[in-house]
Amino acid sequence: MSQPDLHRDTGDHSFIRLIARLSETSGPDGMTIGEIVDRLDERSFGILILILAVPCLVPALYGVPQIVGIPVLLLAGQMLVGREEPWLPRQILERRVSKVWLDRMGDFAVKRMGWFERVSRPRLKVFAEGWAERAAAAFMILATVTIVLPLTNTIPSVALTLLAVGLIQRDGLFVAGGAAIATAWAGALITVVIAFWLGAGWAVALTQRFTGG
Repeated sequence: MSQPDLHRDTGDHSFIRLIARLSETSGPDGMTIGEIVDRLDERSFGILILILAVPCLVPALYGVPQIVGIPVLLLAGQMLVGREEPWLPRQILERRVSKVWLDRMGDFAVKRMGWFERVSRPRLKVFAEGWAERAAAAFMILATVTIVLPLTNTIPSVALTLLAVGLIQRDGLFVAGGAAIATAWAGALITVVIAFWLGAGWAVALTQRFTGG
């Protein structure tokens, strides 16, 4: 009889409970990312990325996106190239997450994220399995790149959360929704940058025209 593939997201657990349990089992000094990985029921990409994404959704946890961005990019990159088990370098595994962070994460997950678990379910699996996992990883990278930019983390964090939950629950609708939000947000940022650049060029040209420069 074949052995279960423990690194895969199967959707047969409560990911909200997993997040809350991190707070409940942590000591006064919090825990390292390596300890968080060790406490997971399974070493799945989706759950790891979701746990790293949740702090970006929690209000008042300043500076978090820049801290979690690198491990999320590493994990999503491994998914993109088809690696079956997640890996993080020792320097990241040894990074400590404070008790305050863990408490806020757990409280936020229980009070604000329950609907993710209630609404999501296995459906449209063609968008959540096989080739779609690599596509989801590409959209995760897109979302994470915009997360680490100052003052732009909320919307891409929602996209990243939807993508992670979609993979955990095998819910293609969530994956598609997360991909759509990530793409739309990245497009909006690019449009703003282009508009600013064109506007700045127009302003310089106008100034030179009236000053004779």
